[in-house]
Parts: sequence; C-alpha cells; structure tokens
Amino acid sequence: MLRRAATTFACAAVVCGTLTHPSVLLPQGAPPEVTAKDVGGAIDSLGAFEFTGRLAAARTVRRASPSIAVPALMRAVASHSDQYVRFRALVVLSGFNDPRTRDVMVKALADPNDRVRAVAYAWFGYHVDQLVLPRLLQALDREESEFVRPALTRALFAYGKDAKVRQALTDLVMKGHDLFRAAVIEGAGDFKADYALQPVIEVSKLDGPLQDDAVLAIGRIGDKRGIETLAALQRTSPRTLQPTIAAAICLLGSNCASHQGYIAKTLEFALENSGFQELLRAAAGALAALAVAGHADAAGLLIDRGIPTRDPERAAIALALGTVALRNTPLLLSLLEKRADTGGSIELLREAFDMFEEDFEEERFFALVRRTYWKAPEASAARRVAESLIQGLEF
Repeated sequence: MLRRAATTFACAAVVCGTLTHPSVLLPQGAPPEVTAKDVGGAIDSLGAFEFTGRLAAARTVRRASPSIAVPALMRAVASHSDQYVRFRALVVLSGFNDPRTRDVMVKALADPNDRVRAVAYAWFGYHVDQLVLPRLLQALDREESEFVRPALTRALFAYGKDAKVRQALTDLVMKGHDLFRAAVIEGAGDFKADYALQPVIEVSKLDGPLQDDAVLAIGRIGDKRGIETLAALQRTSPRTLQPTIAAAICLLGSNCASHQGYIAKTLEFALENSGFQELLRAAAGALAALAVAGHADAAGLLIDRGIPTRDPERAAIALALGTVALRNTPLLLSLLEKRADTGGSIELLREAFDMFEEDFEEERFFALVRRTYWKAPEASAARRVAESLIQGLEF
C-alpha cells in the first residue's frame, strides 16, 4: 500500500532545463554529458544524510547515458558498502528498463537487505515472470518485514491466474497483522481479484482500521455482488466512512454522478469548517480512488480545491493527488495538458512526493514522464507538461 512518511522534507530550488541526452533533461550550464566519474560520485551520494543531496545524486545518475549508468548501478547493488545506497541504486536501476535488470532482481530476491528485497518483489509485480512465482509463494512463509511483505503480497496479485496464488491471497485477507492485511485488501481491489470478494466483504462489515480499505476494495473489484453490502453500510455507517462507500458504489456503476457529487460536497464542507480533518481525508481519498479508476474530473476537483488550500487541509489533498500520479500516471498527464495552472498542480505533487515513502513507485512515475517527454512532438502540450514535471519535481 502507499506508505506516507512522518516527516516532510524540503526540496531544493527548481532549475531550468535544456535538452541533451534522450533520457534526461539537464540544467542550464551543466556539462553536455554526465561522465562515469560523475555517476560514481553520485551513486556514493545516494545515501547522503541531506535529502537535497540524495535528490541531486539520483538526478545526476538518471541524466547519464544508460551505457554508463546501468553497469555502475548494477555494481553498486552487488557490492556497495552502504546498504541504503544499494537499495537506492536498485530503485534507480529499475527506471532504466534495461534487460539485464531482470537478473539483478532475481538475485535480489534472496538479499539480506529488507529494502532491496522489497524492490525486487515490487518489480516482479510489474514484470510478470512465471519462473519466479514458486519463489514468491515460498517467501510468504518467511517474509515478515513491514517493508517487504506488502510488496510481496501486492506482487503476487499479478499472478492471480494461478490457483495456489488465489488461495494464498484469499486466506491472507482474514489473517495476519492489520498492516499486512491492509496491503492484501488493497491489492485485491487494484487487481480486481473477484476470487477474494467474499472475505473482503466480511472485513467491510467490521468496525476497525481495515473497514475503509475493504469498502473501497469492493468497489474496485467491480463485482456487483458487493452492492447489497455497500447499500447496507451506507444506511448504518458513520459520517467519516460515507465518502468511501459512495466511491465504492460509484465504481460499481451505480448512480455514479450522484455519489461523486456527494463526495465533492463533503470535501467542500470539510474544507470550509475546521475540525473535520478525518472527513476531509476520507473525501479526498474517495476522489483519488475515482480518479485512479479513470474519472479525470475527480482528479481535477482535487487540483481545483488543493491549489488555494493551506495546511493542514492541503496535505490531505496533496497526498490524494499524489496517489493518482503514482497509480494512474497517464490520466494525470492528460489532465495537466488541458489545464493552465500546471505550476500549482506540480507544487501539490511535489508536496505529496516529499511525504511519500514510495521510492519504487515514484521511480516508475519518473521513468514514464521521461518517456512521455521524448515521445511527444516538440511544442506539444504533452512535452510541455512532462518538462514542467521534470523541472518542478527535480528528477
């Protein structure tokens, strides 16, 4: 699941860009090429104490030619003395889409570094490989790290055609620590795992920290058998759960316009009246869920209301918009192409990315934006938005 950091870091000042290597944007005045020496020094700084130092180091590596960066990152993953650098090097390597990455990730599945293993599991969730499936299933018996198990269970949902996977994930909905169960329930929704619908419905009926995850998963799974449960919850649940229920019903295709309108009004109410932070988070999260599912107007509303807002209300909206960016990047890019307030939108995203602890998912976002930039025609809205994101988020 999307994990949020307790501390918000400050980003360095935005730099202007000129175009050189087809994988990157370089700041004005920078050398036309990033050398092997530059990459080596930058990799060593991936574990810098200051966030701005880590940010600059990763940016330098991404700007290097793959022929320089990929081998250097692979060496760092294999043998760097700093364990955090090994983790960050594997994350940055994942964004280069190099065929050699697969072998590095296979080896990383057995790495003693929890964070390295988590990246490997997450990678195989996006790069389905039946040869590694037995290892993923076996790992369920031993992986108990808070960094690792959520990545493992989410990855397994990508192999949901396998009967053993289905049974294992269905069982995990009802057992284990709440943190891990939440990841399983979220994965069931994201991967439309209808085979897990019944236990998810059972969790949705229970008051507690997993109820909102289960309610939303019912909608995301998309099986209309969940309507009856959601309708019953709508009649009896507290106000703070109502936006999530409304989003789930909308996702099932029932009276969507009315339910989205209710969520929008709830967001407005929570913004205009102090003391409703929990309700605000619920409404913003509900709009994010709709946007991830393809409702661009829900994402637009988050931007409209988020740009003029100040903390603490602003943080909830920023995190919701950041979730859309990570889970449905094409929708967000398309939306920003049509808007004139790109700067304000990107500032919201910057704040969200500062709060997230989603290194691998963020790297996927960065890689997709870079590819979008170079595929888009010059002077097009798509290229303009991608360049603004690269500069504004400093990657």
